[in-house]
Amino acid sequence: MDTTEIKDTPTLLVVIDNLRYDQWYAFEDTVGSFFKKTKEKSYFSILPTATQYARNAIFSGLTPLDMEKKYPDWWKNDTDEGGKNLFEDKFLGEQIKRLGLDIKWEYHKISSLKQGKHLSQNFRSQKDNDLTAIVYNFVDMLSHSKTEMDVIKELASNDKSYRSLTQSWFKNSPLLEIIQQAQAMGMKLIITTDHGTINVKHPSKVIGDKETSLNLRYKTGRSLSYEEKDVLEARDPRSIHLPSINMSSSFIFAKNDLFFAYPNNYNHYVSYYRNTYQHGGVSLEEMIIPFVVLEPR
Repeated sequence: MDTTEIKDTPTLLVVIDNLRYDQWYAFEDTVGSFFKKTKEKSYFSILPTATQYARNAIFSGLTPLDMEKKYPDWWKNDTDEGGKNLFEDKFLGEQIKRLGLDIKWEYHKISSLKQGKHLSQNFRSQKDNDLTAIVYNFVDMLSHSKTEMDVIKELASNDKSYRSLTQSWFKNSPLLEIIQQAQAMGMKLIITTDHGTINVKHPSKVIGDKETSLNLRYKTGRSLSYEEKDVLEARDPRSIHLPSINMSSSFIFAKNDLFFAYPNNYNHYVSYYRNTYQHGGVSLEEMIIPFVVLEPR
């Protein structure tokens, strides 16, 4: 983002959590009815391709290792208690200060239909902001609920149906209403995400201690045992700008469409998570994400 432009043109930044590149294409035409695209770039999410790492990095402008060093009260590692993305607004405020920007800004996180409707109904209150940042969690909620709700699993059992479901959601969402209002208010629009997602098909056995992280596409901890051919490994997390839970912690990231499974209760675990959408690992679907800049028609 060219920070010099924010002061000249009020900007709406929408970070749709867990938006795969092909999902952006699924509703691009709908956005195009109100905004014309001036720039579209693909870029890489960081590893792990997980919300606590990637989205905090967007708002702080820092690596996870630097966040832990500079803001230990705001950064939480995998095994820490509590929410991992509770300070995005504070991270954004600190980044704006660091960039020397004298702007009026607001941050909103939307995690439910009710919250989305409330912001849509009151969006005129954003008219004097130079920057309005919105995190929209719906797509992430959808993908994670696939592991909990069989009905969603039926609706989005493959990439084609997942795109269709995303398109249907967007056309009927408060987010589209917000985007329409932003166009009427003459705002620039930026749409991006923190990471994508992949439909996992094949298990890969991993063994760790009770301090090992829970994500199905990456693991961090000590004494990890795994199939080396299935992973990208980082024995020294600091070499890739990641914090360590303890001195001997390492990271492993699942490749391709693999997901990690423990030997205990292996068959049940595998049947439960196979063909669900997960993120945190290394794949084009998780790592290559859109950054789109648009101007009102």
